[in-house]
Amino acid sequence: MKNIFLIGMPSSGKTTLGKRLARELHYHFTDTDKLIQREEGMTVAQLFEKFGEAHFRELEARVLRTIKPGVNLVVATGGGMPIYHDNMAYIKTTGVSVFLDVPPEVIWERMLLHAEQHPNEQAERPLFDAADSDLLTNLRLKHQARLPIYNQADIILSGHITEQDVLNQLGDWL
Repeated sequence: MKNIFLIGMPSSGKTTLGKRLARELHYHFTDTDKLIQREEGMTVAQLFEKFGEAHFRELEARVLRTIKPGVNLVVATGGGMPIYHDNMAYIKTTGVSVFLDVPPEVIWERMLLHAEQHPNEQAERPLFDAADSDLLTNLRLKHQARLPIYNQADIILSGHITEQDVLNQLGDWL
């Protein structure tokens, strides 16, 4: 069985959907940001602040390459992971890539809701601050810039996506 890599913008549902999908398929689930945090002993935001984005992208590439083909994993990748260090090529050779194409407006609403529900929580997404008045504009720009890479995914699902949608599309890929 092939690994399944969920790619897309932050707050597109990769982790939430990935956990459900893994349960349904009897796969294991992993989140690359969590792997990096565990390995480095810092949050993604702390890594960005202390070492910068370039260092974080190198950590992503290193962690990604520890994921070997055929180990029955559903992997929630960081939003920028496919963009750097030929990571998308590695993803495509070690599993099935699924792009969760959620509109920036929906992502914006999710981020604002999350910030409202968890006001004391440290920001998880260093590139997207829910308090930023330009957040929606920034999300639109980042989404547009990343689309050429995201659109290389084996499967592209748009809009409101359920685990059944992913399962229906995965059929012949597994």
